Amino acid sequence: MFYQPVAGHGLPHNPFAAIVTPRPIGWISTRGKDGHENLAPYSFFNAVAYDPPQVMFASTADKHDRHFGKDTVANIDETGVFCVNIVEYAMRDAMNATSGSFGASEDEFDLAGLERVECETIACSRVAAAPAALECKLTRILELKGEANYAVFGEVTGIYLRDDCLVDGCFDVTRFKPLARLGYRDYAVVEELFSLARPGDRK
Repeated sequence: MFYQPVAGHGLPHNPFAAIVTPRPIGWISTRGKDGHENLAPYSFFNAVAYDPPQVMFASTADKHDRHFGKDTVANIDETGVFCVNIVEYAMRDAMNATSGSFGASEDEFDLAGLERVECETIACSRVAAAPAALECKLTRILELKGEANYAVFGEVTGIYLRDDCLVDGCFDVTRFKPLARLGYRDYAVVEELFSLARPGDRK
């Protein structure tokens, strides 16, 4: 089949998110200027540059009580910082528990029973048990086409790696099994790896 998004797909569910898969999950923690903390997963997330290291995520839902649609983006706009926590398979239920639409004053760390620790380079908490975390300073919020669609870009100022995930000097994702988002209500987990050498790579 072929369809144009403006005309609709005619299927029971939108296939777009099932096409662009798997997508890494950015579990974004923020702190508002009032001190309230927020934790929410975003699957429109990725790294976008090496030097300096930079990441982005997109928020595509509207919360009428906050500017920029969501507590996460509103907090980042207020404070200029955020933390990306990497989601492991063992934390899938906790991650899912933080995906609901809660009031701005409700703390998802508490709702999901998660321990937090203070970040090193920014005024924000991170998920204590996460296998890795990227502390970020906001570089820009880009308004996208459509209602309440925003892309948030940040420069990574600090990186936390859980010690048990470091093997022979490498960050070994098989030690924690990253969770990835698929379409619909589906997820995937990384359990096996293989390597490919680029043309011209030295042996």
